[in-house]
Amino acid sequence: MSQIAIRSAAVPFTVEMGPKLTLSDDELFDLCQRNPQLRLERTAEGDLVIMTPAGGKTSHRNARIIRRLDAWAEEDGTGLVFDSSGGFLLPDGAMRSPDAAWVLRSRLDDLPPEVKEAFLPLCPDVVIELRSPSDSLSELQAKMEEYRDHGARLGWLIDPDARRVHVYRPGRPTETLDDPSSVSADPELPGFALDLGPIWQPF
Repeated sequence: MSQIAIRSAAVPFTVEMGPKLTLSDDELFDLCQRNPQLRLERTAEGDLVIMTPAGGKTSHRNARIIRRLDAWAEEDGTGLVFDSSGGFLLPDGAMRSPDAAWVLRSRLDDLPPEVKEAFLPLCPDVVIELRSPSDSLSELQAKMEEYRDHGARLGWLIDPDARRVHVYRPGRPTETLDDPSSVSADPELPGFALDLGPIWQPF
């Protein structure tokens, strides 16, 4: 009998699925709907990554990022913002749920209504990941490179403890900003800049 092996007792942890336990996109969506208490992602290899709810500081930081990004998006009107509960199906088979994402409205308009109700089959144009105390930096960096490889035009990996922002753009080396007071999304999101003071010291 096939068994699901848990690779690590730490959180987040990975459930190694193996070829006989591979879930289809629809099965994965159904699993997530049936277990709303879990935040799940799927790697390109088909393994499931199980993450715990965020702590207070991380949750507040992420809420602030979403609020600022969504306010800009409302004014700009060319795209929509998604929070960490949304799943995106990447071309390599991974399903990822970035902490914040922005997608051009024109790309969403091409999707059938029933597809919009499930995981979106695309890589966001802009991705933001916020490192929490339990996150491995190397794993988050690999995830950011995955987004970039699949079409993200801009990615921010925000590391509050180190007070660093790693900036990802296609065809360029990753740029690391040390203790910036803000970070600009120009030219991908014209006029949008995130004030990092409240991210470094949320409360």
